[in-house]
Amino acid sequence: MTATVHDDVQIADFGKEMWDFLTRRHAAISYNFRDMEVHVPRRTGPDSPRATWVLNGTLEISTSDHDDAARR
Repeated sequence: MTATVHDDVQIADFGKEMWDFLTRRHAAISYNFRDMEVHVPRRTGPDSPRATWVLNGTLEISTSDHDDAARR
């Protein structure tokens, strides 16, 4: 990746660079959650009602691209 700690990077640019980096390595990332709560607003604004999602278990993210799928 080309970004360093001191670069001002937009999150979308960082995400694209991370995707490119991981896809080249056919990476898989696993996240384990225990009683993690995510409060999701229904709309913008500080008084918006929120849904609470509780995550327990593993979320696995694997990368691939169309070129990889065509070669399989």
